[in-house]
Order: sequence, then C-alpha cells, then structure tokens
Amino acid sequence: MTSTNKNIFYFLMILAMAGWGASWVNAKVLSSYMTEYELIFFRNIFTLITLGPVILISKKYFYINKRSLILALVASVVMIAYMKCYFLGTKFGTASLGGALVTTLIPINTFLIMAIFFGKKILRKDTFALGLGAIGILTMLNVWTFSSEQIFSIQNMYFLGASILWPTLTIVSSKITKTSPMVFTFYMYVITTIMVSIFFVDFKSIDYNSYDSIFWINILSLAVISTTFATTVYFIGIEKLGTNEVSSFIFLVPFFAIILSIIFLGEKISPSIIIGTILTIIAVKTLNNIKIFNRKKIKKEFSEQQN
Repeated sequence: MTSTNKNIFYFLMILAMAGWGASWVNAKVLSSYMTEYELIFFRNIFTLITLGPVILISKKYFYINKRSLILALVASVVMIAYMKCYFLGTKFGTASLGGALVTTLIPINTFLIMAIFFGKKILRKDTFALGLGAIGILTMLNVWTFSSEQIFSIQNMYFLGASILWPTLTIVSSKITKTSPMVFTFYMYVITTIMVSIFFVDFKSIDYNSYDSIFWINILSLAVISTTFATTVYFIGIEKLGTNEVSSFIFLVPFFAIILSIIFLGEKISPSIIIGTILTIIAVKTLNNIKIFNRKKIKKEFSEQQN
C-alpha cells in the first residue's frame, strides 16, 4: 500500500471509529422512540440492505458451512443480549459513560476470559495492566464516592453486562472456519432479525407516526455508518494494515463517544470518566502490546518519501 493510499485509509479508519463512538449517541436518542428489540430489528434491516451490496462488490461469496452457521446462531443469541444491555444502559445512563466504559473494558474482559478459560499466559506486565485497568474502571464507576447507589446503579450493571457479552461474541465468532468474517456477520444479522421478529417485536404496537426526521437520521446513522461502513473499513483494515495497527485506532472510540455526547446531547462529563478512560486505555495498550507510534516504521516511511 502506497503512502498516499495509507493516509486515505487512516482517515477512513478515523471516520469508522467516530461512527462507533456515535453509536452510543444514536442509541441514547433512539431510546425515546422504541424498545431495545425494535432497535435491533430496524438497525439490522438497514444494515443488511447496505451490507449485502458491499459483500457482492468485495467479491465475497455468501457461502457459509454448517459449523459457521451454528456459530452464527449462537452469536445471534449473544448479540441480542448485548444489544439489550447496550440499549438499556444508554437509556438509563449516559452515552459518554457507556462509550468510555464498555469500549475500554471489552479488551480487558476478553483477555481475562482467554486467561481463565483458554489458558492464556499472564505475564508480569499483564498483572500491572489489569491492576491499572481495574483502577480505571472503578474510577469510571464512581467507586471512590463509596456510594452503593451510584456504584450499583442499573446503567452500570447493564454496561458491565455489555462489556462481558461482547468478548463472548468475539470469541464465538473467532471459531468460524472457511467463512469470511463479513459473510458471517451478515448471516448473524439475518438470524438475529428473524429471532427478534418472531419472539420479541410486536409490530402492531409500533407507533410509526412518531418516527420523525431525528429518528431516521439516528437509525440510519447507526445502521449505515456505525455498522456497515465502520465494520467494513475495520475488516479491510485488518487485511491491509494488520491487526496491531488497526487495534490502535480503537482508542479513539471512547473519546469520540465523549465528544459527540457533549456536542449532540449536552452531557456534562465528570473528571472520573476522563481519568478512568485514560487509565484504562493505558492498561489495554500494555495488555495487548499495541504500539500507537511505531518509530521504526515511521522512520522507514519518512526515508522513502525523502528518496
């Protein structure tokens, strides 16, 4: 990939992370229009409409083997549970806390699950990172106020639930074989949509007249930008740039969630969220050996440009 193309892709990655950060704002706005299951249905419908053509253009086959299809079914159940926690957490809490807490806690919980259930080795630096991450999470949860009412608030419990469910979804998805991740995601959304349509959504009770321009802007933003666009750019990024380099962009998500919550929702951000987010990001960086600035790579690219 040339330097110019790489810079363009970096810009697209930043937009993708902004989309993921904005999804928390979208959920907060949409919580006044619909239930969590209606949100899943409408988001998935528009995601499938836009993701299908992307798969065709990228020349991915819609083939999925039996093992991956079963995993897609399991992943769909986990996705419904995650979306419920994600939606209700933002409904009762703030988009800024959700975007900061959940997105920074997910990598830590993923590491812990891999260590406990899959025998991942914990090094000395990992112990330090986990301790620092714990302090960051506790700070975001306002544990230092020593108020059980604040610490164990319903939104905090939903956010913590979401931060455990997403790593579970990631691990289930990682077990697929001979199937493109984008195609697997497509089938997962299809199954999820069918399940919520049959068991959870009462289409007769939906007040379609209440869906104004604000609703449509947010539901389309959530489906097209935060899901189809961001997910596509992320998967392509892994192929073109590598997992480690793409992972460094994830750190932008909580900051975009916080900034966009201030701009569009007028949320007041407490120092505990900022401090906790920074501590947790440092922990995740240490835990996953993520290099935000690769000096050797930057030096090499600079030399190539000079020549």
